[in-house]
Amino acid sequence: MKSKARLFGHPIHQMLIVFPLGLLATAVVFDLVYLFTEWTQVNIAAYWVLSAGLIGVLVAAPFGLIDWLAIPAGTRAKRIGLLHGGGNLVVGALFLLSWWLREPLLSPSTLALVLSFGGAGLALFTAWLGGELVARLGVGVYEDAGLNASSSLHLE
Repeated sequence: MKSKARLFGHPIHQMLIVFPLGLLATAVVFDLVYLFTEWTQVNIAAYWVLSAGLIGVLVAAPFGLIDWLAIPAGTRAKRIGLLHGGGNLVVGALFLLSWWLREPLLSPSTLALVLSFGGAGLALFTAWLGGELVARLGVGVYEDAGLNASSSLHLE
């Protein structure tokens, strides 16, 4: 089933999620580097990369909701989509709480780090669920998709 929210023929949600996932994962990497080095600049970078990742979450999430609402009720895809979206709400909340507990120039609290690491761990699972939706269940994939399908830029 093709996506309801598309840009130039491609699902907007699938295009946008790479940004928050990458930014939030980078913030976690910076947190780990800070834990081992206590390098203040890495802590500052983690704070601002986390901020940008949260903005990315706010931009990408509505397009996922639009697509989820279009999935027929009673299907495995609807259930997986609910787990994916609900899980990502929790991921966003964990990272938001981690961000809220931080000051860029101060060491992050243990709780802020635990929330960040927990968010990253859960994000791995919810990203897998997103892959299940697309690669296995065909959500966001054109019905006539194939190795020789026409260009997505053709008018429908």
